[in-house]
Amino acid sequence: MKKNKEFIVRNIADETVLVPVGETTQDFNGMITLSEVGAFIWEHIEEAPDFQSLVRLILNEYDVDEQTAATDAAAFLNQLLYMQMIVPNNPEKQW
Repeated sequence: MKKNKEFIVRNIADETVLVPVGETTQDFNGMITLSEVGAFIWEHIEEAPDFQSLVRLILNEYDVDEQTAATDAAAFLNQLLYMQMIVPNNPEKQW
């Protein structure tokens, strides 16, 4: 996955937020506050070649079982995709 470069990360008052910039500000009004795990996923999403690799990164960082990590990561990624905050590297290949 690739991050939409029209969203940048900012740390504000001990919270991690995604802020739209550029033309995106016309369509997306506001900021998205990320949980600790959400911020971790955002930080590492481009280095994971596939979904299972991303789940392994989460498992190495947090004390959570694989099923929970996979389910939560999939839900978060689907939201990011829906909001066009990330785009697939290869749209024909499913993550």
